[in-house]
Amino acid sequence: MSDFTIYPAIDLRQGKVVRLEQGRADAQTVYGEDAPAVARDFGGQGAEWLHVVNLDGAFGEASQNLAVLRAVCNSVDIPVEFGGGLRTRADVEQAFKRGVSRVVLGTVALRNPDLVADLAKDFGDKIAVGIDARGGMVAVEGWVETSEVSAAELARRMLDAGVSRFIYTDIARDGMLNGPDLQGATELAQTGAKVIASGGVGELEHVTRTAQSDAGIDGLIIGKALYEGRFTVREALQAARG
Repeated sequence: MSDFTIYPAIDLRQGKVVRLEQGRADAQTVYGEDAPAVARDFGGQGAEWLHVVNLDGAFGEASQNLAVLRAVCNSVDIPVEFGGGLRTRADVEQAFKRGVSRVVLGTVALRNPDLVADLAKDFGDKIAVGIDARGGMVAVEGWVETSEVSAAELARRMLDAGVSRFIYTDIARDGMLNGPDLQGATELAQTGAKVIASGGVGELEHVTRTAQSDAGIDGLIIGKALYEGRFTVREALQAARG
């Protein structure tokens, strides 16, 4: 595997593959009904990981996506990273049972840091924390609520709790195709965290710039740009290699 990882994203809402703009449930585009087929396509183009999000879970809705998640994991021979609505140890264990290689915890990192510390102790690098920021402050509960805690402060707390990997998203850029927040991701990486940047990738130059930054960002999640046909996973991998 390369040092810099491209993570094609599959966002699931009520079993369908969708994308949102700025995390808003009312700004949804449906791109397909067959998530395993999307996963196979991404894997066939050379993706080394997949990033799957359960939006039903993030919005606190009843979810049919866990069955879809199992089908996605079974359809590819590359590891799957999964997050969205994972609030308890049982939620995390269920995700692992469905074939996930890494879980991404969000709201619970702010609300129940002791649980995250226990999970990090038990599962090590299989536990990551998603830090979703609006104006530098952490947003939770499916991005509906903005906290009083900065992204860097939450990263420091989670590093102390034993978490080493973070997914950083600037909500204002998510789905907008105007480039990821490299400054915010860099600030997190400077805490000593391993950082995957997310949100806003719209062209191959964004991929190249992120991959070649010397900030310690070691991965990039790409969603809407792939579904809109701006470039392919294969092209993104080539751009990341420079």
